[in-house]
Amino acid sequence: MPIKQCGHELKLKGKAMKTLFVFSLLTFGFVFSMWKYGGLDKSVLTKWNAQYEFEKKALALAKENRLLSAKLSEQQFKISELESKIKYHSAQVKAPAHQAGPAARAIASIPKANAEDLVSYDIYKWTPEKLLAIGEKELHFKNYEKSAQFYNELIHRFPKHQLVSDRVLFGAGVAAFETGKRYDWSAKHLSELVKNHPKSEFYRGAKLWLALAQYNQGEHQKFLATVEEFRLKYRNTEEWKILSRYYEDINYKVKK
Repeated sequence: MPIKQCGHELKLKGKAMKTLFVFSLLTFGFVFSMWKYGGLDKSVLTKWNAQYEFEKKALALAKENRLLSAKLSEQQFKISELESKIKYHSAQVKAPAHQAGPAARAIASIPKANAEDLVSYDIYKWTPEKLLAIGEKELHFKNYEKSAQFYNELIHRFPKHQLVSDRVLFGAGVAAFETGKRYDWSAKHLSELVKNHPKSEFYRGAKLWLALAQYNQGEHQKFLATVEEFRLKYRNTEEWKILSRYYEDINYKVKK
């Protein structure tokens, strides 16, 4: 798909690393100037260097910890799933189909897992934090269907939660689009981002992915409106290069 050619430059950015870099750059300039002109001795500069390296490693460890937490949640999910299956089959053995006793009622009370539902929220009662952790992890490893489902469950179940930020809406929209079939989810999440977060760093990228989702849904008029907006406002951007490839073909179809 053409969207693959732009890589993942429009995907999630690490705010923490960006902030650290800018802060460190400014601090280094100040400290180096002071040292150069005699305001600081070399030992102070050495200590600052060590502090910078420590903070950089701390950010890397924090990211690794989030991924490990997501993996742990996934393992707990699998364990819970196995336990439910064991309980279910044990109940079946104890209670024949014709028996209407307590064991038979217990079987009926066990929720049946849907093979297409990778979240099974009614069974596992995920917290918002775990839904987000797994959604992010699966997006990182390009398991788009599972990522899209966990993101969507988070936004659907906890729409007002503080975790549902512009970054999360963008990740949810991208994951849904990349499944190759959940363009309705993608358009919904990205539309919310565009509507409620006009100053977001993901705003322009969200409009691009939203337009492509509309294109894949056959909503040509909406797609063309976005293309025209990019042509007028963002002519010299990577997003315009991507959208312009569709322009002549879609414009012809609409006029026809």
